[in-house]
Amino acid sequence: MKFLEEIVRKLKRKIVQMDQEILAGQKDIESMHEYYWENYTEMDQYGYEDYDNQQALLQRINANQDTLRLRSRYKKMLDSPFFGRVDFRYDGDDEPEIFYIGIGNFAEEAGRIPLIYDWRAPVSALFYDFDKGEASYEAPAGRMCGEIEAKWQYKIRRGKMVYGFESDVKIDDEILKQEFGSNSDIQLKNIVRTIQKEQNAIIRNTKDKILVIQGAAGSGKTSVALHRIAYLLYHDRKNLKSSGVLVLSPNSVFSDYISHILPELGEENIREMSLDLFAYRELKSAVPDCEDRYHQIEKNIAGIKEDDLSRYRFKQSKELIGAVEGFMAQMEEWLVNLKGIYFRGMEKTEEEMIRLFYFKFQDVPVLARMDAVIEYVVDEYETRYSMTLSEEDVEKLRTRFQAMYTTTDLYRIYNWFLEEQHFPKLPEVPYDRRYLEYEDVFPMLYLKYRLLGVGRQDQIQHLVVDEMQDYSYLQYTILGLLFQCPMTILGDRSQTMEEKQNDVTRFLPQILGKQLRKIEMNKSYRNTVEIAEYARTLVGMDDAELLNRHGKAVAEREYGSKEEMISHILEHVKIGPEGYETAAVLTMTEAEAREWYEMIRKKTDQVHYIDRDSSRFGRGLTVTTFYMAKGLEFDQVFTVAHKEETKMTRQAEYICATRALHELEVCRI
Repeated sequence: MKFLEEIVRKLKRKIVQMDQEILAGQKDIESMHEYYWENYTEMDQYGYEDYDNQQALLQRINANQDTLRLRSRYKKMLDSPFFGRVDFRYDGDDEPEIFYIGIGNFAEEAGRIPLIYDWRAPVSALFYDFDKGEASYEAPAGRMCGEIEAKWQYKIRRGKMVYGFESDVKIDDEILKQEFGSNSDIQLKNIVRTIQKEQNAIIRNTKDKILVIQGAAGSGKTSVALHRIAYLLYHDRKNLKSSGVLVLSPNSVFSDYISHILPELGEENIREMSLDLFAYRELKSAVPDCEDRYHQIEKNIAGIKEDDLSRYRFKQSKELIGAVEGFMAQMEEWLVNLKGIYFRGMEKTEEEMIRLFYFKFQDVPVLARMDAVIEYVVDEYETRYSMTLSEEDVEKLRTRFQAMYTTTDLYRIYNWFLEEQHFPKLPEVPYDRRYLEYEDVFPMLYLKYRLLGVGRQDQIQHLVVDEMQDYSYLQYTILGLLFQCPMTILGDRSQTMEEKQNDVTRFLPQILGKQLRKIEMNKSYRNTVEIAEYARTLVGMDDAELLNRHGKAVAEREYGSKEEMISHILEHVKIGPEGYETAAVLTMTEAEAREWYEMIRKKTDQVHYIDRDSSRFGRGLTVTTFYMAKGLEFDQVFTVAHKEETKMTRQAEYICATRALHELEVCRI
């Protein structure tokens, strides 16, 4: 294909030109550094020349970094410069214009018409949203209407054409089967070549402040959410930066699994963190260590007494918030003992202190309120006596005012709350021996925010919440207090980490407001029809649409011993150059996963183990729990199941089944 050869040649020429620009830029930066240090002492006394030199240096460094980033994108485009083409004739024109679509824009010179259009460009919507015939797209100048006369799809690897054909449909099903039928990778794949119309509508949605995506396992919801972020970054560069996007992900392994997507699409990476880690940091001043969600999952698997389960559910519910508010209304009587105070000729009577604390600053959170009173009194003193108090004097005054609190220890105050609710209290031990069970982490965090106020995370411009079904009413309330920014929230109620499905879309509008749009993604692309049908029977789901990709039937086998099962797994696992990239042995509990890993490792060193402290997902055979495997996918999965069912069995087996792309075996002892 002549156009492909021409583009590859021009890309290579552009990269060589950019190499020269980068080298020249580095020399300029070195010269500017030398000039600065040689002439620093002779610059004008007001610092204007110093400032101008620093700004010029900063601009040159930024320009070089921009060139480096663009060069990196062009090098990626050398492998596959484009994947689509649309021949579009605008209304009123006689001949169509040809648009090639790739992962980024490419023009020979800045300001010239692109030879390749970024998949996020307005015109690229034609490729994703329309078949041949009448079509339109939204451009900055308004709606552009016309007719698609031809559409082409391509697969290019290492700069060479693998295939290219004219297509009457948007993304041919055979291409989807090839893409999703290939082996899995240790990183989530970008989907720019295979974005479906319903996925494109989500990616290009800029109107809804909060988008909630309920997606079946394998529907591509995480990929869609990340491509949506890439699209928003492309279209709103003035207001949205990569550093302003935060993804709340379930664990570090999943964060690693998705971390390359945005750089691959030409954007800088975004921030990722678990909500548990955030809570741990926020509570560090009250407790040195906390349980995480995985501790609670292990308890659920082991079985919890009904009273303990009822208490746990209450502590994560809307009712807990009401209980805290009731507690706050009474607590101030126990928490504060106001007294009159005399300081260097100025007196504040008890009545004046009551007026300041309970009336003038009543809107300030109670444990932050005394600081407001102190600031007011210091300001009054300095105004009356026309003098500035020293930092030492202010600190002495602060100590006397703070002493009017019975305690400021969040741990103790939370124990008062537990006592009022007739719940078991936390152990009354020194700070270094305190440990918080998971059921108390977010109730204590919510109480902290009511007592001290919320440090709103205004630096976050867009929040992505993955695995939305695993967050409680209380956790979403806390997120609503912390983040006032647009959000993309996604998950699958069928993958809830409890015995009952948690459909958070029922209560999210109560917390986050009515500027919320819910979208369902019911088509699954990951599994073969055989695996998907098996998974659906586990949770009674019948509304998912499946990609018509067939494979081996799901195997269910019983074994007389663990040794027999391990021998079978090692004999049938298909890792290698002629086989699969990834396979997994998935268990219920962490203890089981560790045991199976140690037993397999005695027979082969070609095995990996993932637990809550892991941070990487590797090729080969992996042993882990079903809950650590959420969000990941493997070519071949061996589920270690139990004959005896527990309340969590069906959920666990569903999650295990939906991790498998090609082969699934359910093993029972």
